[in-house]
Amino acid sequence: MTPWLGLVVLLGSWSLGDWGAEACTCSPSHPQDAFCNSDIVIRAKVVGKKLVKEGPFGTLVYTIKQMKVSFTKMPHVQYIHTEASESLCGLKLEVNKYQYLLTGRVYDGKMYTGLCNFVERWDQLTLSQRKGLNYRYHLGCNCKIKSCYYLPCYVTSKNECLWTDMLSNFGYPGYQSKHYACIRQKGGYCSWYRGWAPPDKSIINATDP
Repeated sequence: MTPWLGLVVLLGSWSLGDWGAEACTCSPSHPQDAFCNSDIVIRAKVVGKKLVKEGPFGTLVYTIKQMKVSFTKMPHVQYIHTEASESLCGLKLEVNKYQYLLTGRVYDGKMYTGLCNFVERWDQLTLSQRKGLNYRYHLGCNCKIKSCYYLPCYVTSKNECLWTDMLSNFGYPGYQSKHYACIRQKGGYCSWYRGWAPPDKSIINATDP
């Protein structure tokens, strides 16, 4: 199994049929979970790409220029790897066009990413997501975001935040994904937080879910 195939199994559900007969599918993930579970979180611009013979359909190697680092287990990231086939959750990025928020994992000194990772154009992120990536999500990495697909749903411990975006008719990503972080508050419990200052248990935000 190639490193990226192992990554797909780890981060999302997928079904290939006869090698590529079906499309990649991924389980929804809140941006905070994507941040906390990634080895690398960077803002970068793609400046080149090439196809190399690795894996059943080849591997795309993107050359990037780092603009900002939120978190990384590598001193400097110059290349990111992804499957060339979208049926294997390969990621297609534009060259010399956009700045991207890129998350991924490190295997054998290389960064791998794909459709099941949190990858988005930087100009399409909300202000709350940018603040989360810069400092807020890190504050909640010891919290657990519990997905709710069907009612009733309940939190079962004080370190859980109930994520209900999938219940909305508007689907995923939803309001909590775009505007909230799950952060540990005073007293040791975790709750959704949206605001411009560091979280404070004494301040009640009436817009919290």
